[in-house]
Amino acid sequence: MSDYQTFTADDARQFALSHSDTFRDSDKLEAEEFGDGNLNLVFRVKNQQGRSLIVKQALPYARCVGESWPLTIDRARIEAEVLLRHGRICPEHTVQVLHYDAAKAAILMEDLGQLTILRSELVAGKQFPRLARQMAQYLAHTLFHTSDFVLNGLQKKTEVARFLNPELCLITEDLFFTDPYCNHERNNIHQAILPQARELWHDEALQAEVARLKADFLSKPQALLHGDVHSGSIFIDAQQCKVIDAEFGFYGPIGFDVGSLIGNLLLNYAGQFGLQEDTTALEQQHRYLLEQIETLWQGFASEFSQLMQTQTKESSFANSSYQHFFLQQVLADSIGYAGCELIRRTVGLAHVADLELIRNEQLRARSERLALMLGRQLIMQRHSLTTIQQLLTLVQHQELPA
Repeated sequence: MSDYQTFTADDARQFALSHSDTFRDSDKLEAEEFGDGNLNLVFRVKNQQGRSLIVKQALPYARCVGESWPLTIDRARIEAEVLLRHGRICPEHTVQVLHYDAAKAAILMEDLGQLTILRSELVAGKQFPRLARQMAQYLAHTLFHTSDFVLNGLQKKTEVARFLNPELCLITEDLFFTDPYCNHERNNIHQAILPQARELWHDEALQAEVARLKADFLSKPQALLHGDVHSGSIFIDAQQCKVIDAEFGFYGPIGFDVGSLIGNLLLNYAGQFGLQEDTTALEQQHRYLLEQIETLWQGFASEFSQLMQTQTKESSFANSSYQHFFLQQVLADSIGYAGCELIRRTVGLAHVADLELIRNEQLRARSERLALMLGRQLIMQRHSLTTIQQLLTLVQHQELPA
């Protein structure tokens, strides 16, 4: 860190000018810091013709807390290399990285300002019919091509070591699997659902299943994960979507990435009860969300299965019975991790606008109770829900709690 110093707007301007062909020396560049990220500095650098790029710099601490929570700036390397790797595999749906500077812990990337953040659009009740198909393609290809189906043992172990990300993984381990199930000071619990939160702290059967999911997160390096696939990490419009923010990337269980996205769609499903006043609009949005979950899994499973059948390099894994077993295990993992996402976003440190923007406190509490109820059922029943249709049926039969 001897050469590291926190960027100013001037630094961001110079960084963008020096490392891309987008700008000319004669351009008068403007740089504006923006965003409300928890960890990093983000600048938009643009010229007078409206062309722009994004500069992102990792701070040596968690921005949302301050210097009392130090963090490695190596996470910028992880993010850049995950995005570069995923970008080579699936450029259509991965933000383009133009340059990475290890000493400055800074990344220069394309500006997706013409798109919008998926979470805010879903909160507003908007629909994107291509979302699930495109994300299924992204997940299937990035996860398959970084797995044992393609890489030999030496390649895979080298990659696992390259993408070790202990500090960021520890954040996930704590916030995702530990804090919500105890009376931890980091938890952020609305008073109205405190009784339901306390039930989590004493639910030993649930905690045992979460422990199993956590153990897999710690010890099942199946593929190079994005590590934080939520609706705030996806830019979208009617034609395309692109994934950003891969600093939590590491080699882990495939179902974690898939389940994180399913969990976020279900968070929006729960939140719509309080966000949508019109009954017809509510029903339409719920139908859309469930259709997207079904399409996401079916598209992922179909694409991943086709890749296993045609591009598997390890002969042991070319066995069709094993491939069927593998996909069933990914589904179970995905459902379990989706359940964890529902719970941790409701009672943990990092909440989501899908619930937080519900103005009516009573309705918000009911939506939060639904999220907790669904989360528990997904975790506990993940092995008995053997098809995505069974999962959707479970969701559809849930009534909004009192």
